[in-house]
Amino acid sequence: MTAPLTPQDDSSSDGRTPEPAPDRQDDQADPARDEAREQARAEARAELRQGAVILAAVTLAGVLLGLLWVWLAPRVPLISDGKAVYLKNTEGEQAIGADGWFGLLGLGFGVLSAALVFLFRRAGGIAIVVGLAVGSLLASLVAWRLGIRLGPTGDVAAHALAVGKGVVFDAPLRLGAKGMLLAWPLAAMATHLGLTALFGPRDPEPPVVPHWPER
Repeated sequence: MTAPLTPQDDSSSDGRTPEPAPDRQDDQADPARDEAREQARAEARAELRQGAVILAAVTLAGVLLGLLWVWLAPRVPLISDGKAVYLKNTEGEQAIGADGWFGLLGLGFGVLSAALVFLFRRAGGIAIVVGLAVGSLLASLVAWRLGIRLGPTGDVAAHALAVGKGVVFDAPLRLGAKGMLLAWPLAAMATHLGLTALFGPRDPEPPVVPHWPER
C-alpha cells in the first residue's frame, strides 16, 4: 500500500514562501496623515506671522503713550538763586503725579491693546500671547525713553543758567517708580485672559450616550 498523498501549496513547488499582502489601510492613511501635518505647519507659520505683526504694532503704540505722558504729566517747578537749584514748592507732588499718569496710561493702553488683539484673533495661541506680552513691555520702554527725550532738558544746570536767577523752569520728566513700566503688560495679559475665558472658542463637548439600566 502506498501512503495517501497530501495536497501541496503552490508556493512549495518553487521553494519560495508567500509574501504578506500590503496593508492597504496604511497606504491610504499616509496621505491623510501627511496632509494633516502640512496643515498644522501652515497654521503654525500663520500664527507666528500674526504674533510678529502684533508685537510690532503694540511696540509702535508706545510712541503714542510717550506723547500723551509728556502732554499730561505735571511739571516739577525749579528755581535758581544763581548758585544752586531748588524746588520751588518743596511740598509739591508733581513727581508722583508723573509716575501716576504713566501707570494710568499704561493700564488703559494695556486694556485697549488686549481687546484689539482678541478681536484680531479670537482663537488665541502661544505666539499671539507672547507677541502681546513682549510688545507691551517694549512699548512701555519706548514710551518712557521718548517721554524723557521730548520733555524738558536733563541738563538742569545749563537750563538754570539760561533762564537766569529767580526764574521758574521745569525739571526733567522722570519716572521714579520703574514698576510702572509693567502696568501695560500686566493689564494686557489680564484683559486678554479674561476675554478668552469669557468669549473665546469652546471645544465641542462629546455626545452624551444614554445608559439604559439592565433588567
